[in-house]
Amino acid sequence: MKKASYRDITHTTLPVLLVAILIIAVFVILRPFLPALVWAITIVVTTWPVMLRVQERLWGKRGLATLVMTWVLLLVLVIPSWVALATIAENSHRIDDLAESLRTSSLPSPPSWVQDLPMIGPKLATAWQEVAAAGPEGVIARVKPYSGRVAKWFVDQAGNLGKIFVQFLLTVIISVILYTRGDTAAAGIRRFASRLGGPRGEEVTILAGKAIRGVALGVVVTALAQSLLGGIGLAMTGVPTAAVLTAVMFMLCIAQLGPALVLIPAVIWLFWGNHNLAGSVLLVWSIVVTTLDNVLRPLLIKKGADLPLLLVFAGVIGGLIAFGIVGIFIGPVVLAVAYTLLKAWVAEEGADAPEGP
Repeated sequence: MKKASYRDITHTTLPVLLVAILIIAVFVILRPFLPALVWAITIVVTTWPVMLRVQERLWGKRGLATLVMTWVLLLVLVIPSWVALATIAENSHRIDDLAESLRTSSLPSPPSWVQDLPMIGPKLATAWQEVAAAGPEGVIARVKPYSGRVAKWFVDQAGNLGKIFVQFLLTVIISVILYTRGDTAAAGIRRFASRLGGPRGEEVTILAGKAIRGVALGVVVTALAQSLLGGIGLAMTGVPTAAVLTAVMFMLCIAQLGPALVLIPAVIWLFWGNHNLAGSVLLVWSIVVTTLDNVLRPLLIKKGADLPLLLVFAGVIGGLIAFGIVGIFIGPVVLAVAYTLLKAWVAEEGADAPEGP
């Protein structure tokens, strides 16, 4: 009896151990390609309905539709992102010159209308007065602890341009493959999910796709809108290196930090140089641009996936902290799947419960 029990344990443990080793080996081999794979899946899942409409217009030819979507991917995502990083890297010395010019300037007192702004007026006027009283050296002393980190980040990005280009290239190649064989891949994923969890597993897979689409629409489209509008405001008010600052804003918006980290220093710089009219215009424009995401992003996310906004935002911020930029899409998907499974489990328990008297 003991021998039979020992053989059963061995027979069960060894296959599980071999499968675990195989999964770990596959992960180690594919690890260099995982960022590009995640980005490609996100892009293809988000743009799949568009690709199907393009295919209908092109006489049902998947090859032609894939070619069109590849060019759109290059023009809309890859080239702008690459240009933004290259612009930041090439013009980093201008950012240093702009920071150095602040040493010889002084910030005037806030205009009287700043105090009258609703909600933020008194606090903004007080903070402005403190900065003006501190003078250039005081401002530099406050910013200095953070300037080293920012400079290091820019240097790291400049050194990683070659690596980023390779990741972009891999993303495009994997996206082309998924556009071509997307139906087969989707069917395989659904069969695998159904094998694991039955009908509930397939439902979760569909919801994960909707969550990816909703977050991609909400994050990327909002980042593009905010950075473009912010760049227009910088150019109209005469802020130097507006193109560079627009590229920085796009990266900050993708990272969920917002355009205020660029627009507010630009407003301060204009007032510092006694360009009061331009500074006032950019201040009002900055308030509009920075609050745009509170309206646009929830609408786009709800359009893609019918999920609680608090759940989506928690996934975006938590995923960003845990996994970096890719985590913006991983976090909401994980929380959406967990939320759906928990909701379904609670609903089944409620249906099975006996009715009260």
